[in-house]
Amino acid sequence: MARVLMVTPEAAPFAKTGGLAEVLGSLPRALAALGDDVVVVMPRYRSAVIHGTERIWHSLPVTVGPHGYMVAIDQATVGPDGARYMFVDYPPLYGRAGIYGERGADYADNHLRFALLNQAAIAIGREIFRPDVFHGHDWPAGLLGPYLREMLKGDPTFFNSKIVQTIHNIGYQGNFGAETAGDVGLDARVMHPEGAEFWGRLSFLKAGIVWADAITTVSPTYAKEIQTPEFGYGMEGLLRARGGRVVGILNGADYEEWNPAADPYIAAPFSQADVSGKWAAKKALLEEFGLPVEKSRPLIGIVSRFVYQKGFDLLAPVVERLIADAGTEDFALVALGSGEEGIEQSFRDLARSYPRHFAVQFGYDHPLSHRVFAGSDMFLMPSRYEPCGLGQIYALRYGAVPIVRATGGLEDTIDRQIGFKFHEHTPEALRETMRAALEAWKDQKRWRELRLRGMQKNYSWDASAAEYQKLYRSL
Repeated sequence: MARVLMVTPEAAPFAKTGGLAEVLGSLPRALAALGDDVVVVMPRYRSAVIHGTERIWHSLPVTVGPHGYMVAIDQATVGPDGARYMFVDYPPLYGRAGIYGERGADYADNHLRFALLNQAAIAIGREIFRPDVFHGHDWPAGLLGPYLREMLKGDPTFFNSKIVQTIHNIGYQGNFGAETAGDVGLDARVMHPEGAEFWGRLSFLKAGIVWADAITTVSPTYAKEIQTPEFGYGMEGLLRARGGRVVGILNGADYEEWNPAADPYIAAPFSQADVSGKWAAKKALLEEFGLPVEKSRPLIGIVSRFVYQKGFDLLAPVVERLIADAGTEDFALVALGSGEEGIEQSFRDLARSYPRHFAVQFGYDHPLSHRVFAGSDMFLMPSRYEPCGLGQIYALRYGAVPIVRATGGLEDTIDRQIGFKFHEHTPEALRETMRAALEAWKDQKRWRELRLRGMQKNYSWDASAAEYQKLYRSL
């Protein structure tokens, strides 16, 4: 049994902006089910949805550079196997409306907010839960390494503790002005080109990579991609130098949450043994989005952030061309999400210009996301890069055949036996792949076989958690 202390800025269901939170809501429980003792440390945001916590430490002193804080620690136990979540309560830094920022702007003191998270996790490791492994997730946990290995180098408390750094998305690096280094308690031992300095700035993520005993990413293909200039965001050389310590472990899906046979949010249950309820789910979804209810017309679903990474800037000209192409089977498309104004505007324009074909709802609505997966015949993810992706995995289980770009976890999880892939990130490649899917829909016998093969796929957390457990043992 390993004692694992995970450090994260977010975890479902407490606070969520994306897939990172989904992982931190599921992986700890899967590891606990395998016998590991797991504690997850995260901030207690004002916006967090947290119930049933117990205050286990009222005044824990934490130092960040020249700053002294007195934080409280609350705890909640999740799941039958007892994964524990510990929340760092310090309202002056965490008692705000957002997690990373508001109205499209990051908080100016994020370096302090997440440095405090790192030092609070170390204080928990000293006073409450002594770990074998500190497991940091993404840039907000990147200072664990320099704090433990440099600032606390002579402290025997953590001599035997190992550090794992997981990169969920290397596009987010936590880079701050060099002047913030002293503010978070880092000095010349850390701030140099072989350490946490990145092009003259302090980089939380680079620090996490440099001082980690093992570096993981969320899919095998992404582990290779981030060691190339196209996907490495300037850190590819560092990752190649540390290549022997970089491993890709595919994210899993929580099939208790994402199960069409017992989903409280959808119009009718269905499963691979009996898919008859899928038509009821499709009919209800079309009605909810105000589109014509036509069983024979394929429905394409999107649930995503509408950002450059996700590739939706390609979509408008492709949809217009497919609609205009008399040889293409008629189709409808529904989208749920929010993001960059330019992409949102292109979706508004499509909905206005093609009200019979396209409908969009902005924002994130968790129950509606379930209904989109359940009611869609196809699911679209044209990502420029996708470290893992969970949407395509949920889509498979709900009988929505994925149409994806062959990158990262999309490459690892989707093949032509269960979906459609394109390689070049161009409107032409996307259009031809969508056309191939629409053509395949015409052969309903083939489509049912395609759908059922996808529904039979198993990407549960069991195998992925076992890989993490193996990694912990190896350290």
